[in-house]
Amino acid sequence: MNITINGKETAIPENPDRTIDSLLEELDVSQRLYVTVELNGEILEREAFGTTPVNGGDVIEFLYFMGGGR
Repeated sequence: MNITINGKETAIPENPDRTIDSLLEELDVSQRLYVTVELNGEILEREAFGTTPVNGGDVIEFLYFMGGGR
């Protein structure tokens, strides 16, 4: 199955049970507690990570918002 992650087309094994949460774990995404996920142009609520399926053709962005500066 092909999906796009952070602008890069990626082939991952078919898994009908894969959710955004399990994808984060599978890809060993760092700082999972602080990542915001955009799926097909829509920001997902963190509560939906465990129930939102990953489908072929999905475009997923892992975003980290940083604060700071003066």
